Amino acid sequence: MPLLSLLSGCLPQGLLITPVSMNQDLMEEELFRESVFAADKIAVVDVDGLIINAKRPHLIGQGEHPVSLLLEQLDKARRDRRVKAVILRINSPGGGVTASHLMHDEITHFKKSGKPVIAVMMDLAASGGYFIACACDEIVAQPTTVTGGIGVIMQTFDAAGTMKMIGLNADAITSGTHKDSGSLFRALRPEEREWFQAMVNDMYERFVKVVVAGRPNLDEARIRELADGRVFMAGQALEVGLIDRIATLRETIELAKKRAGVDTVRVVTYGRRFDHVPNYYSRTPTPTPLQINMLNVEIPSSLINPTPKFLYLWAPGT
Repeated sequence: MPLLSLLSGCLPQGLLITPVSMNQDLMEEELFRESVFAADKIAVVDVDGLIINAKRPHLIGQGEHPVSLLLEQLDKARRDRRVKAVILRINSPGGGVTASHLMHDEITHFKKSGKPVIAVMMDLAASGGYFIACACDEIVAQPTTVTGGIGVIMQTFDAAGTMKMIGLNADAITSGTHKDSGSLFRALRPEEREWFQAMVNDMYERFVKVVVAGRPNLDEARIRELADGRVFMAGQALEVGLIDRIATLRETIELAKKRAGVDTVRVVTYGRRFDHVPNYYSRTPTPTPLQINMLNVEIPSSLINPTPKFLYLWAPGT
């Protein structure tokens, strides 16, 4: 008797090996259609999890590069003449400054095609998540969405006291006095703190400009009052003007149809082969997250590393 047959008799489940295509181009999957005669499409594009300019870590390798994936999806929607609008579904606490800017720029570029883009915020769309939403034609939130968090954070560590307690001493050999600025092995010098604060301020100004451009109903002075890092529930965000409306995803599809000037549509999404999406509430699973307070936020090793980083990120408790 073949070994595989013997093993299959001892195991609760069998093993089926099936050849699969190595083609990893994005595939279109229909989420639903309003009529058998519907030809026009609305594409749902997800921005989910931490926004980073690198491939996400994965249990058995590397996952998607969020910026690259967004561009790939937008390009597919732009090239398809049947796609009349895009719903950008955001569920993110933010992330890297550069990655957030790149995503914002790609959405802005896509809009030159004339196809409207509507941001739909889910559980959380804060800091960098809100940053990219400001590139869209309209911002919609769920009643329970947490949003805002406008601001920049640079997290540093000072482990010098702990090292002294255990008898360790760091001795960096540098080409200049400030080459090791931000090192966790010593405290920041006053002048270094000033430099880093100036850099944070510069990035904050860029964030404010993006919000000013994306929220023309608010003047800059009012935006600066709101841009102190705090987050808002959807009702509060609507009241102060950070979002345009509170609506369900189904209602947002109707809004997209109205903006695009179409009557009946097919709602589609894009994914790799075998990433089955049964309806428009589904999303591709993300890697096992790190628990931060009551929020699940996936933190790649590049951000756990104690090297200072500039972030458009809302992560209370870190």
